[in-house]
Amino acid sequence: MPGLVDLLLIALVAVVVTVRQFRARPIDSERRWRLLPGLLVVLALREPGMIDAHHPTASALLLGAELLVGLATGAGWAWTTRIWAEPDGTVWSRSGTASVAVWAVGIGLRTGLFALGTAVGVHQDSSALLLGFAGTLLVRAGILAGRGQSARRGATLSRAYGDGKTRPRGRERV
Repeated sequence: MPGLVDLLLIALVAVVVTVRQFRARPIDSERRWRLLPGLLVVLALREPGMIDAHHPTASALLLGAELLVGLATGAGWAWTTRIWAEPDGTVWSRSGTASVAVWAVGIGLRTGLFALGTAVGVHQDSSALLLGFAGTLLVRAGILAGRGQSARRGATLSRAYGDGKTRPRGRERV
């Protein structure tokens, strides 16, 4: 039953995170972006079946590959996300179609890893998937926070003369 609960949790988090990323949202540069990946890591490490006792080497290699795919998916997702800064210094982000392609490739690679493990006879627990997804979210959030800081500095450095001043509503008379 915990495996089913983990899969439902992963599906719920993936849907919520994905839906939120296709709307323009301000980037939160505070430390809250580590909370959800940290929770997923704790949930992944609470189960003892992450490494198959009968196939420890193959299981560890599959876990490592899952983590690498998760990290690469997070980095690709972060670099395909559009970022811009408003004149007031607020930094916004929004994912696009390239991000969907990154997600599709990541899901395909994870499915291939699961199929490979099944073909070799390795028992795979949902803990590896939780850990990989936590890596995806952590890397994405970290890269976006760094990109957001760069965009914020660029917005404050490249302000034009007169930005922030009120403009007359009608035509000016001379």
